[in-house]
Amino acid sequence: MIFYDCPTAPNPRRARMFIAEKGLTLECHNISIAKGEQLGEAFKAVNPQATVPVLITDAGTALTENLGIAAYLEATHPEPPLMGETAEEKGLVLMWNAIAEQQGGVPIAEALRNGNPFFADRAIPGPSDYGQIPELVSRGLERTEKFFELLEQRLQVSPYLATHKFTLADISTFVFVEFARVVKMRIPAANEATLAWHAGIKQRPSAQL
Repeated sequence: MIFYDCPTAPNPRRARMFIAEKGLTLECHNISIAKGEQLGEAFKAVNPQATVPVLITDAGTALTENLGIAAYLEATHPEPPLMGETAEEKGLVLMWNAIAEQQGGVPIAEALRNGNPFFADRAIPGPSDYGQIPELVSRGLERTEKFFELLEQRLQVSPYLATHKFTLADISTFVFVEFARVVKMRIPAANEATLAWHAGIKQRPSAQL
């Protein structure tokens, strides 16, 4: 397998943590978003959508989305299970992973990409250029605040997001919570359950990568 990574971006970090939790060591190629390498012809030959991460499977298939990468690795390397064991757990993991993406990752990205001059005309990842919409910055920040509230409510009654064990949903949520620093947002000091959950994951070897 071959893994295309970017050390500074959240979505590749999610895949990187999943790979590490599976105990795998893969051939890795770093793609610099800061240098625009994802838009070069060499990388677009790997992924025409010009996004990272990408996992090239043993059969040569290019998987370009985190959920696809996770599903493939879970099927080929089932231990430790990171996407649930029972039917209910599998549903909960995918549900909370979607919540993390749509209610955490998306608003943080909107606030960053529509407010930072670096992303002028690059407000949406991919091969096409899109202009910034400044109004999305405030909405993104407000939605991120609500995301932190949602996490605290959930983590007050559950040790992890989806089940009683660490899963893909925790990886996605942890990465987005950490990435919120780019829009100057942190876990509120009063959110003790979230802070404890974050501190625990921070100690995992996969979180150090």
